[in-house]
Amino acid sequence: MQLRYLFIVTAIIEAGTGLALGLSPSTPVAILVGASLDSPAGLVLARVAGAGLFSLGVACWSAREDVQSRAARGLVSALLFYNVAAVGVFVYAGMGLELTGIGLWPAVLLHTALAVWCLVCLRSTRAMDRMV
Repeated sequence: MQLRYLFIVTAIIEAGTGLALGLSPSTPVAILVGASLDSPAGLVLARVAGAGLFSLGVACWSAREDVQSRAARGLVSALLFYNVAAVGVFVYAGMGLELTGIGLWPAVLLHTALAVWCLVCLRSTRAMDRMV
């Protein structure tokens, strides 16, 4: 049940962020890091990232009813890596590059919480596997 909710929450957040990056990349970038996308290359890369996040949202939404499969466990492992990487990149953006956006530190907290949730789900699915 907990894994199902992780997939639903992640699907909503990442698909929404992906749509925002795809349709108007400058807005979410300004919110996250307080900077503008000045070059066509930056806009293209932001839209590609948006497509990737939207795809992640679709995968999570599709997996929400299939939480017992090995594929679901693999998806949670990928989500764990993604969330930890997002935290690292955002912390570097804020502390190392001194970028500031109103959404930067809330995004760090959100991705940290999602990473912890992924760990809890992975541990509980492994514990259930040992009992069977």
